[in-house]
Amino acid sequence: MANVKINLLINKPKYSAHIEESNSRIFTTGEVITEQKDFMRGHGTYLEDGFIKSSVVGVAKQINKLISVVPLKSKYVGEIGDVIVGRVTEISKKRWKIDTNSRLDSVLLISSINLPGGELRRRNAEDEQSMRKLLQEEDLLSAEVQNVYTDGSLSLHTRSLKYGKLSQGILISVSPSLIKRRKNHFHNLPCGISVIIGNNGYIWVAPIVNVEEQGGGFAQCLDPVSKGDRETIVRVKNCIQALSACYVMIYDTSIMYAYEESMKYDVKELLNQDTMYEVGFNAKQRILQLE
Repeated sequence: MANVKINLLINKPKYSAHIEESNSRIFTTGEVITEQKDFMRGHGTYLEDGFIKSSVVGVAKQINKLISVVPLKSKYVGEIGDVIVGRVTEISKKRWKIDTNSRLDSVLLISSINLPGGELRRRNAEDEQSMRKLLQEEDLLSAEVQNVYTDGSLSLHTRSLKYGKLSQGILISVSPSLIKRRKNHFHNLPCGISVIIGNNGYIWVAPIVNVEEQGGGFAQCLDPVSKGDRETIVRVKNCIQALSACYVMIYDTSIMYAYEESMKYDVKELLNQDTMYEVGFNAKQRILQLE
């Protein structure tokens, strides 16, 4: 008879019902979000017995006195200024269509990019003909949301050297509701790896590259990646998946906590489900101690 190993999370943290202390945790259907009665309820919530409760499983968000819950299983809903990581799905006249994990494909106009070398001029027919030289189908890129159309689709731009074509890294997909909104979504981690944490739930993990050396953000760096960097990239990728499995908000600090907790394991061991949950849970405990 095979042995069955069961891990019990005995030291599960107790959460307060106050919204200020529960802004980054997961609420289940019917759970009380706050006992305070001077708040307004938003999407994903309902009122019962004077309490605001969650009507979906998701993360609570508070804007002034408005409380809403973002479902864990949902498509990305973009906002102006969001950083995204996407994949080119189609090239048409004067635009690229980009998969951004939202309900509709986003649009990147040729007039919304930096030309190679940072040249500033009006786009002409020659630029349209050479669009495929900049971005082809299945290429990955980072961009910023410039506008949100009435149908919910997004208009993107890459008018900065930090945005553009991505190469030599790993793309990770998590729920957009687990991405913590920060002022900066581009990070060079202390472990020597860079991450782009897209608000749309796509995360790019790659070796650190000096973007100032890239012309217009569309030149690819194809230098060989060392074995040590490749192992670190995979470890960071496994740590992000551990955070996602434990429903921990993903940002630079949580990634580094999970990375530090993972150092007692080999990279391959992080694929084990028990190990993954242990790393994610320990990182979550450290985050709670900060709060």
